[in-house]
Amino acid sequence: MGIVFSVISGKGGVGKTTTSANLAIGTALQGKKTVVVDFDIGQRNLDMILGLENRVVYDITHVMEGDVKLNQALIPFKKSKNLYFLAASQTKDKSVLDKEKVGRLIEELKEEFDYIFIDAPAGIESGFEHAVYYADAAIVVVNPEVSSIRDSDRAIGIVDAKSKKSQEGKRVAKYLIINRINPELVQKGEMLSSEDILDILEIDLLGKVPEDQFIIEASNTGHPVILNDRSEAGKAFERISRRLCGEEVPFVDVETPKKAGLLKSIKKMFS
Repeated sequence: MGIVFSVISGKGGVGKTTTSANLAIGTALQGKKTVVVDFDIGQRNLDMILGLENRVVYDITHVMEGDVKLNQALIPFKKSKNLYFLAASQTKDKSVLDKEKVGRLIEELKEEFDYIFIDAPAGIESGFEHAVYYADAAIVVVNPEVSSIRDSDRAIGIVDAKSKKSQEGKRVAKYLIINRINPELVQKGEMLSSEDILDILEIDLLGKVPEDQFIIEASNTGHPVILNDRSEAGKAFERISRRLCGEEVPFVDVETPKKAGLLKSIKKMFS
Protein backbone atom coordinates (compact mmCIF):
# COMPACT_ATOMS: atom_id res chain seq x y z
CA MET A 1 0.00 0.00 0.00
CA GLY A 2 1.22 3.45 -0.85
CA ILE A 3 1.99 6.34 1.50
CA VAL A 4 -0.15 9.49 1.35
CA PHE A 5 1.71 12.78 1.86
CA SER A 6 -0.49 15.87 2.18
CA VAL A 7 1.57 18.95 1.30
CA ILE A 8 0.09 21.83 3.28
CA SER A 9 0.59 25.45 4.27
CA GLY A 10 -1.40 27.87 6.38
CA LYS A 11 -1.47 30.54 3.70
CA GLY A 12 -1.02 30.86 -0.04
CA GLY A 13 2.07 32.03 -1.85
CA VAL A 14 4.67 30.09 0.14
CA GLY A 15 5.62 27.68 -2.68
CA LYS A 16 3.49 24.70 -1.65
CA THR A 17 2.51 23.68 -5.19
CA THR A 18 6.09 24.09 -6.43
CA THR A 19 7.19 21.88 -3.54
CA SER A 20 4.57 19.23 -4.36
CA ALA A 21 5.67 19.09 -7.99
CA ASN A 22 9.39 18.90 -7.28
CA LEU A 23 9.11 16.28 -4.52
CA ALA A 24 6.90 14.12 -6.73
CA ILE A 25 9.48 14.31 -9.51
CA GLY A 26 12.33 13.71 -7.08
CA THR A 27 10.85 10.57 -5.55
CA ALA A 28 9.92 9.26 -9.00
CA LEU A 29 13.50 9.73 -10.12
CA GLN A 30 14.55 7.74 -7.03
CA GLY A 31 12.53 4.81 -8.35
CA LYS A 32 9.26 5.25 -6.46
CA LYS A 33 6.06 4.93 -8.49
CA THR A 34 4.53 8.30 -7.67
CA VAL A 35 1.37 10.29 -8.30
CA VAL A 36 0.78 13.95 -7.46
CA VAL A 37 -2.85 15.03 -7.06
CA ASP A 38 -4.07 18.62 -7.30
CA PHE A 39 -6.75 19.12 -4.62
CA ASP A 40 -7.10 22.86 -5.19
CA ILE A 41 -10.51 22.58 -6.86
CA GLY A 42 -11.33 25.61 -9.00
CA GLN A 43 -7.78 27.00 -8.93
CA ARG A 44 -5.70 24.45 -10.80
CA ASN A 45 -2.05 25.39 -11.43
CA LEU A 46 -0.02 22.28 -10.66
CA ASP A 47 -0.48 21.22 -14.28
CA MET A 48 1.37 24.36 -15.47
CA ILE A 49 4.29 23.81 -13.11
CA LEU A 50 4.62 20.26 -14.46
CA GLY A 51 4.25 21.44 -18.06
CA LEU A 52 1.15 19.27 -18.53
CA GLU A 53 -1.59 21.89 -18.95
CA ASN A 54 -2.29 20.82 -22.53
CA ARG A 55 -2.59 17.15 -21.58
CA VAL A 56 -5.54 17.49 -19.17
CA VAL A 57 -8.71 15.87 -20.51
CA TYR A 58 -10.29 14.43 -17.34
CA ASP A 59 -9.82 15.58 -13.75
CA ILE A 60 -10.29 14.42 -10.18
CA THR A 61 -14.02 15.15 -10.13
CA HIS A 62 -14.63 13.00 -13.22
CA VAL A 63 -13.00 10.08 -11.38
CA MET A 64 -14.82 10.62 -8.08
CA GLU A 65 -18.18 10.94 -9.85
CA GLY A 66 -17.53 7.70 -11.73
CA ASP A 67 -17.59 9.33 -15.16
CA VAL A 68 -14.21 7.81 -16.09
CA LYS A 69 -11.78 5.25 -14.73
CA LEU A 70 -8.74 6.42 -12.78
CA ASN A 71 -6.30 5.35 -15.50
CA GLN A 72 -8.14 7.57 -18.02
CA ALA A 73 -7.53 10.67 -15.90
CA LEU A 74 -3.93 9.96 -14.90
CA ILE A 75 -1.42 11.91 -17.00
CA PRO A 76 2.13 10.53 -17.32
CA PHE A 77 4.94 13.01 -16.70
CA LYS A 78 7.05 13.48 -19.80
CA LYS A 79 10.44 13.13 -18.11
CA SER A 80 9.89 10.17 -15.77
CA LYS A 81 8.08 6.90 -16.39
CA ASN A 82 7.42 6.62 -12.63
CA LEU A 83 5.40 9.85 -12.23
CA TYR A 84 1.73 10.54 -12.92
CA PHE A 85 -0.48 13.58 -12.37
CA LEU A 86 -4.17 13.86 -11.50
CA ALA A 87 -5.58 17.32 -12.19
CA ALA A 88 -8.06 19.40 -10.20
CA SER A 89 -11.21 20.70 -11.83
CA GLN A 90 -11.24 24.31 -12.98
CA THR A 91 -15.02 24.47 -13.40
CA LYS A 92 -16.20 23.05 -10.06
CA ASP A 93 -15.82 24.38 -6.52
CA LYS A 94 -14.72 22.67 -3.32
CA SER A 95 -18.28 21.66 -2.47
CA VAL A 96 -17.91 18.72 -4.90
CA LEU A 97 -15.50 17.04 -2.50
CA ASP A 98 -17.14 14.29 -0.50
CA LYS A 99 -15.34 12.35 2.24
CA GLU A 100 -16.46 8.93 1.03
CA LYS A 101 -15.65 9.64 -2.62
CA VAL A 102 -12.25 11.06 -1.65
CA GLY A 103 -11.63 7.96 0.48
CA ARG A 104 -12.37 5.59 -2.41
CA LEU A 105 -10.05 7.58 -4.68
CA ILE A 106 -7.23 7.53 -2.12
CA GLU A 107 -7.58 3.78 -1.60
CA GLU A 108 -7.39 3.19 -5.33
CA LEU A 109 -4.28 5.37 -5.59
CA LYS A 110 -2.64 3.54 -2.68
CA GLU A 111 -3.14 0.24 -4.47
CA GLU A 112 -1.41 1.60 -7.56
CA PHE A 113 1.38 3.87 -6.28
CA ASP A 114 4.21 3.86 -3.73
CA TYR A 115 3.93 7.59 -2.96
CA ILE A 116 0.85 9.80 -3.27
CA PHE A 117 1.42 13.55 -2.94
CA ILE A 118 -1.71 15.62 -2.35
CA ASP A 119 -1.27 19.30 -3.12
CA ALA A 120 -3.71 20.72 -0.58
CA PRO A 121 -5.40 24.11 -1.02
CA ALA A 122 -4.00 26.89 1.14
CA GLY A 123 -5.96 27.83 4.23
CA ILE A 124 -8.03 25.68 6.55
CA GLU A 125 -11.49 25.52 4.95
CA SER A 126 -13.35 22.39 3.81
CA GLY A 127 -11.11 21.71 0.81
CA PHE A 128 -8.10 21.65 3.11
CA GLU A 129 -9.81 19.25 5.52
CA HIS A 130 -10.58 16.79 2.71
CA ALA A 131 -6.97 17.00 1.50
CA VAL A 132 -5.55 16.06 4.91
CA TYR A 133 -8.21 13.65 6.18
CA TYR A 134 -6.59 10.50 4.73
CA ALA A 135 -2.97 11.63 5.16
CA ASP A 136 -0.32 9.26 6.47
CA ALA A 137 2.03 12.22 6.79
CA ALA A 138 1.83 15.99 6.38
CA ILE A 139 4.60 18.01 4.75
CA VAL A 140 4.30 21.56 6.07
CA VAL A 141 5.73 24.27 3.79
CA VAL A 142 6.55 27.63 5.35
CA ASN A 143 8.40 30.81 4.52
CA PRO A 144 10.67 32.26 7.23
CA GLU A 145 8.17 34.93 8.28
CA VAL A 146 5.86 35.25 11.26
CA SER A 147 2.53 35.19 9.37
CA SER A 148 3.46 32.00 7.51
CA ILE A 149 4.56 30.26 10.73
CA ARG A 150 1.43 31.34 12.61
CA ASP A 151 -0.94 30.15 9.89
CA SER A 152 0.93 26.86 9.48
CA ASP A 153 0.65 26.23 13.21
CA ARG A 154 -3.13 26.48 12.84
CA ALA A 155 -3.03 24.10 9.86
CA ILE A 156 -1.04 21.57 11.91
CA GLY A 157 -3.73 21.81 14.59
CA ILE A 158 -6.38 20.87 12.01
CA VAL A 159 -4.35 17.83 10.95
CA ASP A 160 -3.97 16.73 14.58
CA ALA A 161 -7.67 17.21 15.32
CA LYS A 162 -9.51 16.17 12.16
CA SER A 163 -7.45 13.64 10.19
CA LYS A 164 -8.72 10.05 10.07
CA LYS A 165 -5.60 8.77 11.81
CA SER A 166 -5.96 11.22 14.70
CA GLN A 167 -9.61 10.23 15.14
CA GLU A 168 -8.44 6.62 15.42
CA GLY A 169 -5.93 7.59 18.12
CA LYS A 170 -2.94 7.35 15.77
CA ARG A 171 -0.31 9.94 14.96
CA VAL A 172 0.07 11.67 11.60
CA ALA A 173 3.78 12.23 10.97
CA LYS A 174 4.57 15.88 10.26
CA TYR A 175 7.64 17.20 8.44
CA LEU A 176 8.78 20.76 7.88
CA ILE A 177 10.16 22.34 4.71
CA ILE A 178 11.40 25.91 5.06
CA ASN A 179 11.16 27.56 1.66
CA ARG A 180 12.59 30.74 0.11
CA ILE A 181 15.40 31.25 2.61
CA ASN A 182 17.43 34.40 1.99
CA PRO A 183 20.74 33.98 3.86
CA GLU A 184 21.53 37.70 3.90
CA LEU A 185 18.20 38.48 5.58
CA VAL A 186 18.63 35.62 8.04
CA GLN A 187 22.06 36.95 9.06
CA LYS A 188 20.64 40.47 9.49
CA GLY A 189 17.88 39.15 11.72
CA GLU A 190 15.24 40.30 9.22
CA MET A 191 14.14 36.72 8.48
CA LEU A 192 13.51 33.93 10.97
CA SER A 193 16.21 31.27 11.27
CA SER A 194 15.42 27.59 10.98
CA GLU A 195 16.09 27.20 14.71
CA ASP A 196 13.48 29.85 15.50
CA ILE A 197 10.91 28.15 13.27
CA LEU A 198 11.57 24.69 14.69
CA ASP A 199 11.20 26.04 18.23
CA ILE A 200 7.76 27.40 17.34
CA LEU A 201 6.33 24.51 15.29
CA GLU A 202 8.09 21.60 17.04
CA ILE A 203 7.97 19.20 14.08
CA ASP A 204 10.74 17.33 12.28
CA LEU A 205 12.81 19.25 9.74
CA LEU A 206 12.73 17.66 6.28
CA GLY A 207 14.63 20.30 4.35
CA LYS A 208 15.62 23.91 3.71
CA VAL A 209 15.16 25.48 0.28
CA PRO A 210 16.95 28.74 -0.61
CA GLU A 211 15.45 31.61 -2.57
CA ASP A 212 16.22 30.95 -6.22
CA GLN A 213 15.96 33.00 -9.41
CA PHE A 214 15.14 29.87 -11.40
CA ILE A 215 11.81 29.28 -9.62
CA ILE A 216 9.89 31.89 -11.64
CA GLU A 217 11.50 30.68 -14.85
CA ALA A 218 10.52 27.11 -13.98
CA SER A 219 6.89 28.08 -13.35
CA ASN A 220 6.68 29.93 -16.63
CA THR A 221 8.29 27.21 -18.73
CA GLY A 222 6.90 24.06 -17.09
CA HIS A 223 10.45 22.81 -16.43
CA PRO A 224 10.65 22.19 -12.64
CA VAL A 225 13.82 23.32 -10.87
CA ILE A 226 14.71 19.84 -9.69
CA LEU A 227 15.58 19.11 -13.33
CA ASN A 228 17.86 22.18 -13.52
CA ASP A 229 21.45 21.40 -12.52
CA ARG A 230 22.16 25.10 -11.96
CA SER A 231 19.34 25.63 -9.47
CA GLU A 232 20.21 25.64 -5.76
CA ALA A 233 16.52 25.16 -4.95
CA GLY A 234 16.46 22.20 -7.32
CA LYS A 235 19.41 20.63 -5.48
CA ALA A 236 17.59 21.18 -2.17
CA PHE A 237 14.44 19.45 -3.47
CA GLU A 238 16.58 16.56 -4.71
CA ARG A 239 18.10 16.14 -1.22
CA ILE A 240 14.65 16.26 0.38
CA SER A 241 13.34 13.65 -2.08
CA ARG A 242 16.17 11.31 -1.16
CA ARG A 243 15.32 11.74 2.54
CA LEU A 244 11.69 10.85 1.80
CA CYS A 245 12.96 7.68 0.14
CA GLY A 246 14.76 6.66 3.33
CA GLU A 247 18.28 7.86 2.56
CA GLU A 248 20.28 9.69 5.23
CA VAL A 249 21.25 12.93 3.53
CA PRO A 250 23.23 15.61 5.42
CA PHE A 251 21.66 19.06 5.68
CA VAL A 252 23.39 21.78 3.67
CA ASP A 253 23.83 25.25 5.18
CA VAL A 254 21.69 27.61 3.10
CA GLU A 255 21.41 30.28 5.80
CA THR A 256 24.98 31.59 5.73
CA PRO A 257 25.75 34.09 2.93
CA LYS A 258 28.34 32.93 0.44
CA LYS A 259 31.45 35.11 0.29
CA ALA A 260 32.75 33.92 -3.05
CA GLY A 261 30.77 36.50 -4.99
CA LEU A 262 32.21 39.39 -2.96
CA LEU A 263 35.79 38.16 -3.30
CA LYS A 264 35.31 37.78 -7.03
CA SER A 265 34.06 41.37 -7.27
CA ILE A 266 37.06 42.70 -5.32
CA LYS A 267 39.48 40.80 -7.56
CA LYS A 268 37.84 42.25 -10.66
CA MET A 269 38.29 45.79 -9.26
CA PHE A 270 42.06 45.28 -9.04
CA SER A 271 42.58 43.22 -12.20
